[in-house]
Amino acid sequence: MGHTIVRQIPASSQARFPSPTTVIGWALIILLMGACTSPGRTHSADSLLVSAASNLILAFEEVGARYEEETGTQVTFNFAASGQLAQQIEQGAPVDIFVSANTAYVEELAAKGRVLPDSVQTYARGRLTLWTRADASLTVETVEDLLNPKVRRVAIANPEHAPYGVAARQALQTAGVWEAIQSKLVPGENVRQALQYAETGNVDAAIVPLSLSITSHGSWTLIPEDLHTPIDQALGVVADSPRQAQARDFADFIAGPQGQAILQEYGFMPSEEVSSP
Repeated sequence: MGHTIVRQIPASSQARFPSPTTVIGWALIILLMGACTSPGRTHSADSLLVSAASNLILAFEEVGARYEEETGTQVTFNFAASGQLAQQIEQGAPVDIFVSANTAYVEELAAKGRVLPDSVQTYARGRLTLWTRADASLTVETVEDLLNPKVRRVAIANPEHAPYGVAARQALQTAGVWEAIQSKLVPGENVRQALQYAETGNVDAAIVPLSLSITSHGSWTLIPEDLHTPIDQALGVVADSPRQAQARDFADFIAGPQGQAILQEYGFMPSEEVSSP
């Protein structure tokens, strides 16, 4: 697979850099991108740099491969929590397109001139699941089941910068269990880390995206959508990108038939259904 996947350096540490050091920080990220290119490949200066939410990691491995097959354009992915990615872009990260797990971060960057307003579009809607290991002795099928004293630790993505963490908090609050399980909560930097906590047995359950659960080896149930606001996901082309035409083309690919077909395989609602009244 020719595209590059980068697990981003946490933005929480980069945010403390003074301005000149931030530039050096982004240079190091570019070097890391080159180091992570598939064997036999080098990072191309013409490669699209895509900052994408962690819930997209599995789906975008396929989207990136299909796009490269169709166009010959290499895509480098930088996966992290949407809020962290938005902060990096606001600080000048060398990114071509931002694919968020919500609409707010993209719209905020557009309002600040960091993302091209006419490029902003909603491309999918996600779902939340309650996930446990397949060999778990506990039955956890509803958020109320998390009140069981035998459920000692529950992972969610950090609501401070992860849209799926926000939705998880909303679901727990709406169900009336948020306060009661505060001491059990273990926040992950992003949804992938929250799932890893559960996969490794460090927590008893996790609230994570359907897009990560659907191909996992665990047991999961959908959390009712009426427990949280819809998880609509948007993207936008970064205003400082030197590859705006290519970035728009990739955005069109995500929103087009091939991209949407792949996203639906991972449980995302099609963009046209999200946009319809």
